[in-house]
Amino acid sequence: MHSPAHQRTATVRTFRQLLSSTRRGARLARLLAAGELRTWQIPPSVAERAEHVVAELAANAVSHGSLRGRDFRLGLLLDPATAHLRIEVTDARGEYRPRCRPDLAADSESGRGLLLVTALADCWGTEPYPPSGKTVWATLTVPGACASDSAPHAAEHPGRQDTAQ
Repeated sequence: MHSPAHQRTATVRTFRQLLSSTRRGARLARLLAAGELRTWQIPPSVAERAEHVVAELAANAVSHGSLRGRDFRLGLLLDPATAHLRIEVTDARGEYRPRCRPDLAADSESGRGLLLVTALADCWGTEPYPPSGKTVWATLTVPGACASDSAPHAAEHPGRQDTAQ
């Protein structure tokens, strides 16, 4: 019988980064997420879906949620106890809530991002980010990421965490 002191407990992993509300910032969000997911050893099929979700949410934050001089925030949270990866993108425009547009014409050049997020994520939604922003989040199930996972975990990167409120 193992004593509780010898059992590994699963660590919730987090990553947060402020990024400029520019197209370059949106591209960087995807690259940073891809690197972090590799570090966390997320299965490639889930990581690829997550990268697409990050790209779409970051592009929306830049296109529809930016205010001059205000950054957006990318957040990733892996909870082995629930086997879920939560992706969060927080922007400054809480009055603009994202919505799917299934009624788009076939030749429309934009407006399909949230349809992709709906197809790739298990679920997604929004929540207020006081005083005036919003967070758009999406979750993906990560097979094999359970509380009994005894694989060694990479160290957290405290330098990457933002402190903005």
